[in-house]
Parts: sequence; structure tokens; C-alpha cells
Amino acid sequence: MVGGIYGDVNVTLLSNAGVMIEANDMRIYIDPIDLPDYYSEYPADAILITHSHGDHYQTSMINMLQKEGTVNIFPEVMSIEIARHDGVGVDPEDEFMVGNMKITPFYMYTFSPVLGEDASHPAEDNYTSYIIDIDGFTLFHAGDTKNLPEYDDLTGAINVAMLPLGPGCQTMADEEVVAALNVIEPEYFIPIHFTDGQNDQFCSSFRSTIEAVTECEILNLDHFTTHAFEAG
Repeated sequence: MVGGIYGDVNVTLLSNAGVMIEANDMRIYIDPIDLPDYYSEYPADAILITHSHGDHYQTSMINMLQKEGTVNIFPEVMSIEIARHDGVGVDPEDEFMVGNMKITPFYMYTFSPVLGEDASHPAEDNYTSYIIDIDGFTLFHAGDTKNLPEYDDLTGAINVAMLPLGPGCQTMADEEVVAALNVIEPEYFIPIHFTDGQNDQFCSSFRSTIEAVTECEILNLDHFTTHAFEAG
């Protein structure tokens, strides 16, 4: 395990919205970008990409993390990237297995900021967040998204929610994050997609509200640090 931390499920926050999940002798990356070279020593069993924006998808990172049998997962709309990496295209609510982990692509989109302007992550593109079920312990990586009506389907079903902190023109932010957590009702919340210091400012402003309203615990990780969960 990276950093020598061991648990039933280990979650490492990478750059931007990148996450590495290690469990059951398997390693899954979500949106890996800007990784140090030593991560080539920790290749992927699966790489999950939420969408095509450059702060979530980098060709070089996917190439660096390959080993025999690596499964590369993309939203179906990313046809060029699927072909480039011999990948698999998925849509929201598909299901597939990686080892004994069940992965369910879910919804990920934003809204038009101004009438007549395109959304930065249009719903019709079917970009994908991901639900990872590891022996009944579930993690949700939201990608770049707003607080969506589809989150009603996740209420009480998620142990660890990884939600973005902004910017508000691209993702949920501030009170929207609190509202999403109130709907999803996870046990733990890991902030992702933040600039330096933004995570600390968010936690300073909203920790007491989140913990009072949602009863979930905030795990405010620095980039390239790991939290070990005991899933039993």
C-alpha cells in the first residue's frame, strides 16, 4: 500500500479530484492527474474517468498506471479516448465488476449558468460519477457536478461521499455541498476538487453545520495522504 497504511479500504486523495482506492488486493484510480513518477510502482487494476476535461483526464497518467489486465473505464461519449486506451464505455446506471468490487456509474452534470449558455458538463453527455461497492462498503465519487435530483436515490446507501468544493461555476460549492450531504446521508465526507487552502476554509465555515445536520464525519485530507477505513 502507498505510504504503508493498511485497512480494509484505503483511500488516498491525489491531485485535484483524483483518488486511489485500495482494497481486497485491488487498486482503483479515479481521475488520476499530475502524479509523481513513483506512482508507476502502483499500477491500476482499474482506472475510472468521470469526463474529458484536462483536470480529470490525462493520457500520460493512464499510460503510466497500466499493467497486464488493467481495465480503463470512460463515459461512452469519450469514444476517442476509449479507442486510444482500449477502454470500456459506460453510461449512468450501468454495472460491472472489477475483481469482487461492484462499480456503478452514476449521474454527473451541471446546469447552464446563464440562459442560452451551455453547461460546462451537459446532462446529455452522460458523464459519469462512480459508486464503488466493496463487500457492502460503498464509496461515491461525484466528479464535477451540482447537487442533483438523482441523489435522492443514494440516500442512506453511501458510506463515503467524495464531493467537489468548487468553483461554483463548474461544480457544487459551499451550501450546495451541505445540501448534497444532507440528501446522501453518508457516514464520511472527503472533500475533493479544491485549491490550496480552500478545503480548510470550507471546513472552517461549514463543519459544524454538516456534522449537526447530516451526522457525517468530515475527513479533510491533504493531497497525497491516505485514510484507512475498517469496513467491517
